Amino acid sequence: MSGYGLIVSLVIGGVAGWLAGIIMHNEGGILRNVILGIIGGVVGNIVLGVFGIYGSGIIGSIIVSVIGSCIVIWLVNAILGRR
Repeated sequence: MSGYGLIVSLVIGGVAGWLAGIIMHNEGGILRNVILGIIGGVVGNIVLGVFGIYGSGIIGSIIVSVIGSCIVIWLVNAILGRR
């Protein structure tokens, strides 16, 4: 992955984490949501990839990352005993 690709992936993960934080009504800070969004991008690609669903383009990547981020935020909240 080139430096440009890495930067784009981090930005997409950050946006996805921020959106997932809003969707999940997560009370964590924006930095926490961005980090979970980056991790969620990987999770979203794995989970949806099992079903043959892949994000195409920036919008598709954001959608897949938001879904993965919601999963990660839900798991973290479940492990930490929140809601």
